[in-house]
Amino acid sequence: MDLRKLAADAVSQNKKAALLIGGAGFAILGLGLGYKYLRKPEKAVRVGVVSQLLIHPLKSGKAVPLALAECQKMGLKFGELQDRHWMVVTEDGHMVTGRQEPRLVLVSLTCEGGQVCLNSPNMEELKFPIKQPDNPVLDCRLFGVDIQGRDCGDKVSHWLTHYLKAEKTYRLVHFEPCMRPRKPAEKEAVYQQFEEVAYPDFGPVMLLSEASVKDLSSKLEKGVTVERFRPNIVISDCKPFDEDSWEELQIGSVRLQRVMACGRCLFTTVDPETGVISRKEPLETLKNYRLCKPSEKHIYKTSPLFGQLHNVKKTGIFQVGDVVYKITR
Repeated sequence: MDLRKLAADAVSQNKKAALLIGGAGFAILGLGLGYKYLRKPEKAVRVGVVSQLLIHPLKSGKAVPLALAECQKMGLKFGELQDRHWMVVTEDGHMVTGRQEPRLVLVSLTCEGGQVCLNSPNMEELKFPIKQPDNPVLDCRLFGVDIQGRDCGDKVSHWLTHYLKAEKTYRLVHFEPCMRPRKPAEKEAVYQQFEEVAYPDFGPVMLLSEASVKDLSSKLEKGVTVERFRPNIVISDCKPFDEDSWEELQIGSVRLQRVMACGRCLFTTVDPETGVISRKEPLETLKNYRLCKPSEKHIYKTSPLFGQLHNVKKTGIFQVGDVVYKITR
């Protein structure tokens, strides 16, 4: 065996390998530099200011105003309060909202020192532990989709049933971190499969401008407030319906991505101050000038559009007074 020939072959092979590795490295580096310089830089354009942050811990319940909030992938959070993480259900687990029980909008759910506090007109405050691991987990149905909830107990059930003067028994459930979230994509194709929520109708964050509400109020005999539309983020210092064109937003350290407009239903006819449902306004007026384009009827059907649903692209903190920036490239 020729040792010199073997040595020469080894050197030759190593050179080829080195050339291949070096070539691949330069190719990767070239692609990286090309992406860096070809990608259009971001531009942040000021479009408004956060005037209100609202969290709705109880689905269809009263809003809790916040000065500052943490924005997580599944929506707003403040301390032990998380947006739409409690829900009223029937005994067989079907959701109950303000569409069926308008007076739910007067029920306040807050948390303090590991306790949930329920309040409503003409009812004594009820407190119970947030964590009740010995209570059963119920299989619930929300818009035809399965989701779980920890039962909050018989005392809470009696309290809600009595307050709502219901002929059937209602129960309260709590969505816990260990439970499997709902995927909006199961009901609406515009969402991605990785997006998840607890008990909201669709997306984790809803945004609306004061100017849009003012525009609508100007067309009504009796004006309405933003609370009627249950947004999480209210924006001032912009024109009516400017929010329709904001595809990507930076607020504080939070990055939001618009998914779709918010199609409105009968719930908008419930007065958040009285809990009375009119079944007429402002829904009829909205239908006169806020219907979707014909090309979008497969998404929104006959629902008028008011407010925008966003996903959380980057989690973080924001607060009232933060400037809202539209991101363009």
